[in-house]
Amino acid sequence: MSNRAEAIVDLSAIATNVKKLKATAGTELMAVVKADAYGHGLVPVAKTALSAGAAWLGVALIEEAHTLRAAGITAPILAWLVPPGSDFKSAVDNDIDIAVSSIKALDEVGAVTGSKRPRIHLEVDTGMSRGGFLSEWNEIDAHHVKGVEVVGIFSHFARADEPGQPQNLEQLSSFKKMVATLESFGFTNIIRHISNSAATLVDPASAFDMVRTGIAMYGLSPDVKNLGTSENLSLKPAMTLRAKLHLVKDVPAGSPVGYGATEVTKADTKLGLVAMGYADGIPRIAKNVGVTFSGKRAPIIGRVSMDQFVVDLGAASTAQSGDWVSVFGAGTGEEYTADDWGSASGSINYELVTRIGPRVPRIYQL
Repeated sequence: MSNRAEAIVDLSAIATNVKKLKATAGTELMAVVKADAYGHGLVPVAKTALSAGAAWLGVALIEEAHTLRAAGITAPILAWLVPPGSDFKSAVDNDIDIAVSSIKALDEVGAVTGSKRPRIHLEVDTGMSRGGFLSEWNEIDAHHVKGVEVVGIFSHFARADEPGQPQNLEQLSSFKKMVATLESFGFTNIIRHISNSAATLVDPASAFDMVRTGIAMYGLSPDVKNLGTSENLSLKPAMTLRAKLHLVKDVPAGSPVGYGATEVTKADTKLGLVAMGYADGIPRIAKNVGVTFSGKRAPIIGRVSMDQFVVDLGAASTAQSGDWVSVFGAGTGEEYTADDWGSASGSINYELVTRIGPRVPRIYQL
């Protein structure tokens, strides 16, 4: 166990969230475990999600998929950020489904030789103007897909976390048309998927054959402002981040704190030096957030450093050097949440949990 900082991951919370999301969707569920499972741990989370009812795993990179296979996971895996020039053969040999969004990539995948036929999902751009076929969609013909097995077709919502946004309906309409085009080529037994966490929670009409759930699986809201908090959505946050107070000391009023002396103590107080910094994923720009100790909040004072930051514990605090403090968690009592930290950093909860660095060990609770 670390003597400095740790991220405690509640796998039972992830299992509970997966079961809820699958029941809400009423269809198959792909557990999105890219980016080390949003910082929660790729293999433990993948195994938990599958045990809880997920049928598929989704990753960004082929390397992530290979790691899952090396861990003994045999469930279907889709890797969707696989540009031309990638090692497509290793993916095919390892039974990894590949997302294809250009004719160039389609031709390269189709040229893979061996005992296994490449399995692909065609990614289509329905209005996000990010990944996916757009102008080239009308250029695909039979010879482009003769060497592959078309398993699915998918797209991605840009504003599913804003219910009622016209763009959502526009994207859904475009997706249906592109699916119809593919089906007209004779590909009728395909998996259609477009729903992310937000759409899964609020738009059952977009569920199709499978939903892809990322952030909600980890118990966090896709958008606190538009959809409400984790508690509002009956989701259980899985990660609790805590750290030790490397040092607690009394300082007088008027003491400058940290690089640049950007803040000065307003009164005699106790300061706590928290043994985490931006090298561990704590945002340097975070303001109006901090830690909790014994149910009381202690805000950051001064700038976050590479390995540490300072909090104002208050003159009456009983905290001592070596005590554990909560950086963020489920928000019980006065505890800060990943939502709080995201807002305090001009960002979102996704970034906060994903950026917690490898120096911080993950401790798993079943």
